[in-house]
Amino acid sequence: MSWEAWTTIAAVLLVLALLSFTSAAPDLIFVGVVTLLMTAGIISPSEAIAGLSNEGVITVGVLYIVAAALRETGVLSWIAHKVLGRPKSVRHAQFRMMTPVMVMSAFVNNTPLVSMCLGVIDDWSKKHRISPSKLMLPLSYAAILGGCCTLIGTSTNLVILGLLKSQSTVHADLKMFDLVWVGVPVAAVGLLYILFVSPWLLPDRRPASRAFDDPKEYTVEMLVEPGSPLVGQTIEAAGLRSLLNMYLMEIDRDGENLPAVGPQERLHANDRLVFVGIVESVVELQRIRGLKPATNQVFKLDSPRVRRSLIEAVVSNSCPLIGKTVKEGRFRTTYNAAIIAVHRNGERVRKKIGDIELLAGDTLLLEAHPSFIEKHSHSRDFYLVSRVEGYSTPRHERAVVAGLIFLGMVVAAGTGWLSMLHASMLAAGLMIITRCCTSAVARQSVDWQVLVAIAASFGIGRAMETSGAARQIADAMLGFAGDNPWTALAVVYAMTVIATEVMSNNAAAVLMFPIAVATGTSLHVNPMPFVVTVMYAASLGFATPLGYQTHLMVFGPGGYKFSDFVRMGLPLDIILGALCVLLIPLFWPFAT
Repeated sequence: MSWEAWTTIAAVLLVLALLSFTSAAPDLIFVGVVTLLMTAGIISPSEAIAGLSNEGVITVGVLYIVAAALRETGVLSWIAHKVLGRPKSVRHAQFRMMTPVMVMSAFVNNTPLVSMCLGVIDDWSKKHRISPSKLMLPLSYAAILGGCCTLIGTSTNLVILGLLKSQSTVHADLKMFDLVWVGVPVAAVGLLYILFVSPWLLPDRRPASRAFDDPKEYTVEMLVEPGSPLVGQTIEAAGLRSLLNMYLMEIDRDGENLPAVGPQERLHANDRLVFVGIVESVVELQRIRGLKPATNQVFKLDSPRVRRSLIEAVVSNSCPLIGKTVKEGRFRTTYNAAIIAVHRNGERVRKKIGDIELLAGDTLLLEAHPSFIEKHSHSRDFYLVSRVEGYSTPRHERAVVAGLIFLGMVVAAGTGWLSMLHASMLAAGLMIITRCCTSAVARQSVDWQVLVAIAASFGIGRAMETSGAARQIADAMLGFAGDNPWTALAVVYAMTVIATEVMSNNAAAVLMFPIAVATGTSLHVNPMPFVVTVMYAASLGFATPLGYQTHLMVFGPGGYKFSDFVRMGLPLDIILGALCVLLIPLFWPFAT
């Protein structure tokens, strides 16, 4: 084995060690190791950055914009409410999430599907107080398992199909649903495995971003809009009992105060709902269709709502409005900002926003134009002025448009009329043109850390291929197969899984395809069982974050460590491997 091969193997081991034993960001780890391989001359600069131009990586990035538009218009919230619902337990939540994801993944490429689902699953886990680490890895697994059921579910299948058509020695073709006979049993076993073992093998862990949640509680008033879908619903059915770190304190109905509101209380038009909760939940409250801020000052501001931000400002002891109510001080006129909620040193302010008498130290949650921050960041009226990240004014009136664009994208890509990249780029452009989301929100929605990590992983895979490390490892393992086709099939599956766990799924498929064909030919049997084995094994890698692009996508949001993948995924690798080796020859016999 050459020094390049040994160096590449060492680099892969370094990646695995850093992911296992350090808290360094995955994107920095991957970029650092790719830089070392490039410096050593094992891969060229163009090979190191080739992942940035990869169609799959670009598709994932574009779909972040599509998902942002669906979130801004409330479509994702509607889907979560109707499809995901209110789970009774963690296991029930996993089942309700994984089943539709598996079905969708059979017709929509699994990587962009996970890209679109990440935000809604994260919000759903917060809403129902479920650790994201219990859902994110099952999300990735479900997308992969569903994608193995059809030719278009995963890019790996399409890569193998292309290689198969270019092969003159193998006279066979695969139809759209030929993979169902093995894919469905594999998906069913995978689903049962996750449901039964995840309570013990998946950690109950929060990502780092949630470790610093703001504990300040605000009092906020919302009005039920006449004619909204909330009118006539119970508090529980409307989802107002399951908001994270927020509860409904009381309802003001036609001047009558209803304290200690029960879950079966039905909402009426113009009900004034008084909530108490943290700022993150206030942001979520603003996105619920049918609710609007109770203060009419919001609708009297100069700038359109779509251009405004949520801003926190602490009242200083030199503010001229101290001792006056919000209404008396004409806060909106003075600062061109509307008070949405108030926090006062842990006390619950039980008055309407307009009747609250401002005191020094009050923290105000404001809706205002972003220029408010520049204008008042050094003002003597406020101690601290900061923008609340992640908030934008909901665009519920564009929900139908966003839903139709998304449906068109799915149909165009699912029927093969357009490629997934073409369909997603077209959908993202239409989302911005039709004002389902702004260009600023579109830019902010792209998770560059995830994209860089995925792109850099292609460089490592390329190094495994060009250095000869992968080929020599594969050749060594094939020596154990002998002349038994079943044993050879098991070895090919094992080699492909190992390759995909340390490379990328597509690189593993390209590497193992000629080996699979050569193995079948040398044994004088039908090569198709070996080709289909590579197709499945290249996707069914669950034991490392490198096993599939979707694993890298959920690594950060789920707060995972490398050991979580090994503990959860290694038994699944073995179980599904045995099942595939058993089933594949039944539908693609060895006999020619």
